[in-house]
Amino acid sequence: MLPGFSTNSIGDLPPRDAVPILADLGYRSLALTPDHGLFAGLAGGDPAGPGLEVAAEAAAWRDRLARHGMACVVETGARHLLDPLRKHEPTLVSPDPADRRRRVAFLMNAVDLAAALGAGCVSLWSGAARDAADEETILARLVGGLGPVIERAAARGVRLGLEPEPGMVIDTLARADALLERLGRPAPLGLTVDLGHLECMGEWPAAATLAPRVADVVNVHVDDMRACRHEHLPLGSGDVDFAPVLAALAAGGYRGGLHVELPRQSHRWIDTARESAAFLARHLAALPAAA
Repeated sequence: MLPGFSTNSIGDLPPRDAVPILADLGYRSLALTPDHGLFAGLAGGDPAGPGLEVAAEAAAWRDRLARHGMACVVETGARHLLDPLRKHEPTLVSPDPADRRRRVAFLMNAVDLAAALGAGCVSLWSGAARDAADEETILARLVGGLGPVIERAAARGVRLGLEPEPGMVIDTLARADALLERLGRPAPLGLTVDLGHLECMGEWPAAATLAPRVADVVNVHVDDMRACRHEHLPLGSGDVDFAPVLAALAAGGYRGGLHVELPRQSHRWIDTARESAAFLARHLAALPAAA
């Protein structure tokens, strides 16, 4: 498994300039979150593609990552990239079809970006239900929005990682399982698992909950958390029991990134990166040799 870091947790310098610093700390993967100042052109809403400017930016990123021996994934959870006033909006379950189309276009562009970068996956989530529609209507919106994104991912040879997110329609691994079944388990669609979310949502014991699903995992977010409280905490300061969860991932054959995601620590990102690298190194060294 590859120690990783997320650009949404980097503050006070351009994310590309952080790559050699992170590599020197032992990180081997980067979770790239398109946002203002980083692949912002993906938000343009043209489903035909993000344009030449993004292509040039992707080429520069691919070169920088390769020179420092780092893999990458593409995240799509920027808070205000598509709407400056509404956090994480619009989504795949928004009431307005035009809003849903904007999210679909953004995700399709993210798939194209991932293909250009050679990224391991595009991570995405369902969105929160913001109206009084019944569950079947909301799920139909979600399925309808995911359809063209899955088709684009299949055409580009890109994996997708659906992340259960507290407060959203798909908030647990059990709900993600049900959605995957409803979709017929399409080959491009797997799971992004946030280890803190397992604690937050009471999916205990986390290792046992995760173990039978590891084959579907394409991306992992690493943060600490407490039960029933969706707050990303520095590693070792919450209630997550990391050793058995990491062992379950390794035993199940996961070999992708373990991306530290602590955006509220971005003001002290270099200290967070150092501390997290040491924390992950200790836990990875303690895994059985076969893992």
